[in-house]
Amino acid sequence: MDKSNHVVLDFYKSEYEETLRKFNLPEEQAMFTALPVDKMEEANNTVDQYPIVILSNQIPVGFFILHSSQRVKDYTTNPKALLLTALSINHSQQGKGYAKTGMDKLPEFIREFFLDINEITLVVNKKNIAAQKLYEKVGYRDTGERRIGAIGEQLILTYQL
Repeated sequence: MDKSNHVVLDFYKSEYEETLRKFNLPEEQAMFTALPVDKMEEANNTVDQYPIVILSNQIPVGFFILHSSQRVKDYTTNPKALLLTALSINHSQQGKGYAKTGMDKLPEFIREFFLDINEITLVVNKKNIAAQKLYEKVGYRDTGERRIGAIGEQLILTYQL
């Protein structure tokens, strides 16, 4: 059976909180992203941040945030873009294709809930090869622009809807 049928994206709901709070990441991944517990409250209390949960059979396996805030303008001049940040897959669920399936489903999710959006942009650390490969595999392209972040050079990637 195709597992992608069992993977869905959903806006954060309080019923997901307990599982999201238990997420953990190995140190070599944690340096590149944030755990959901560190981002949920801020995202829930900020008008232009949308916490999104990757679910497998209704169980949270991943998390990320979509931003429509002023922060988007730091990475693209497109006023119809969303910024994707803080993607993580719970360590115990990694290696099962959830990140790829979740990112494959993201364009459809955005078309459904963010009607005027035509671009997703994100920033990935140059040293985070696994994430770069994931984003490349699902259709993001390197804009060629770079920023210096807290732990070094960052690539700006974009996906046109």
